[in-house]
Amino acid sequence: MVATVLSDAVVSISDLKKNPMKVVQEADGFPIAVLNRNTPAFYCVPAEAYEALMDKLEDLELNALANQRMNQARIAVDIDDL
Repeated sequence: MVATVLSDAVVSISDLKKNPMKVVQEADGFPIAVLNRNTPAFYCVPAEAYEALMDKLEDLELNALANQRMNQARIAVDIDDL
């Protein structure tokens, strides 16, 4: 079976179990593909990278919402009425 590895850093699951923090430190903040029998089982992502990813996803969702609303009719509002 051929599998695509979407990371430059790769570690076996048994090596990750031995010393997970060492593996994360050696990856220098980048995602790590964790292999089980030479097939990616999951990706280990440092907290800072995960937070950045979640921020980016939120930005994409907000942009899609803004684009969706861009062509809606505008409503005139007087600031004094608020």
